Amino acid sequence: MSDREVAPGLTGLTTRVGLVVLGGLPGSGKTTIATALARRTGAAHVRVDTIEQAVVDSGLAAHPVGVVGYVVAYAVAGDQLALGHPVVADGVNALEVTRTAWRAVARRHAVPVLEVEVVCTDAGLHEERATSRPTDVEGLVKPDWAQIQARRNDPWSPDLTVDTARTGVQEAVDRIIDAAPWWSGRPADLGHGTAVGGSSSGSW
Repeated sequence: MSDREVAPGLTGLTTRVGLVVLGGLPGSGKTTIATALARRTGAAHVRVDTIEQAVVDSGLAAHPVGVVGYVVAYAVAGDQLALGHPVVADGVNALEVTRTAWRAVARRHAVPVLEVEVVCTDAGLHEERATSRPTDVEGLVKPDWAQIQARRNDPWSPDLTVDTARTGVQEAVDRIIDAAPWWSGRPADLGHGTAVGGSSSGSW
């Protein structure tokens, strides 16, 4: 089985639990979507930014904290999945190594995973969001536009791509729910590479 396939025994079955992995550059809108999705569905929201800032606040590390935020996130998400709670994982996830690790979390807990890349194809809008958005994690310093542009992004073939320049928050949430077999009621074998775009509605 490849690391993109559904965990053994899940193909063709319906499950109420699964893992949504959101990835995208800072300011693309992924946390807005993750929060709205978690509120709508009752899923656990596991946010890497919050974990990393808590590590810094502990005095044991300073930014950048390296892999620790993701490693803790994998463990927290795993605990929630083991309890039968769906999870929305919220991080940049720019590197293939982190995406592979999330798939491993899903396999370990025998649940399907839906990978969603969040992009903003309007560079001006993306810059405006990235530079004007408030810091909602106390103490967290947001990257500036130059740092965002310089981020390394490994090639990715996600299950779903959401363009927040063309898609409103609630529409994005609707599309993710529809694509997730544990919420939509579809059999748990996922397709890949579906682009989401349309009329923008909802507030970023």
